[in-house]
Amino acid sequence: MIPDCLILWERSLAIDAVAQVEKILHDFWASAPGNSLQLPSGEKAWGAPRVAIARGDDPLFLRNKELIGDFLWTPAQAYALAFPHLPRPAAGQLRVISYLLPQTPETLADQRRETAMPAERWARSRFHGEEFNCELRLHVAGVLTRAGHPAVAPERLADFDYRRSPRFGLASNWSERHVAFVAGHGTFGLSDALITRWGQAVRLGSVVCRIDLPVTERVYGEDYHAWCLWHAKGTCGACAKRCPIGAITTRDGHDKQACFKYIRDVTAPYAARTYGTGATPCGLCQVNIPCERRAPTGLS
Repeated sequence: MIPDCLILWERSLAIDAVAQVEKILHDFWASAPGNSLQLPSGEKAWGAPRVAIARGDDPLFLRNKELIGDFLWTPAQAYALAFPHLPRPAAGQLRVISYLLPQTPETLADQRRETAMPAERWARSRFHGEEFNCELRLHVAGVLTRAGHPAVAPERLADFDYRRSPRFGLASNWSERHVAFVAGHGTFGLSDALITRWGQAVRLGSVVCRIDLPVTERVYGEDYHAWCLWHAKGTCGACAKRCPIGAITTRDGHDKQACFKYIRDVTAPYAARTYGTGATPCGLCQVNIPCERRAPTGLS
């Protein structure tokens, strides 16, 4: 059933469509039972979502494909995979709705105290919270599609998987971080996490839709590291100090293989044994740093 807010939307956008997209996200975030850490307190897994919009033909999508590997989908490729029976629109007719879900103050406070293993709330947000994030992706795509605007959550496609990038190692064929960068949410830090206006401690999601929406201004242009103090000014490096195994250094950046091995072999088994969660939590480098909850002053 199409929500009341979309009944008059149809194919002509006579109302503020971005506000309606934000309402779809916010209403589901506010009411869905899945947005929970599964604790007796009943607290939500995430803070309220924030939205940014990119054009499907933004040149940076092709630039990311060149940088990461030919296996990386463009928005047009993801749309075509989802709707092979529909005429293929021009890439400029597509919009990519990128959203972020901030960690809650309680989760951040717990995680700041940890130095080697993820806090329970953090592990639960990575497991139960990402389950909700997957529901949210599909919900947004479903509502828009039923309203006459075919939409797909690329990360939920059956063909979504991980490959090996010649330049960056392990990489997926749809990168939520790179999508968020193109959409104007933020830029990459020394740890490879995305520094957004709401900080690094966020979870990301996106939907590709055939719809006419105004795009978000990308104030940092094409600078992948504009909001990182280390890359911009040669200062900080706090995330490197937070890594328990030295997988982040100011000389070499982020060692993805060492990071993945620690998560797979140490923190994931610990979380499963201690908290009864799955997934691969760590995230120590995303808290107790200047860009934990905001982009550094003077850069953004």
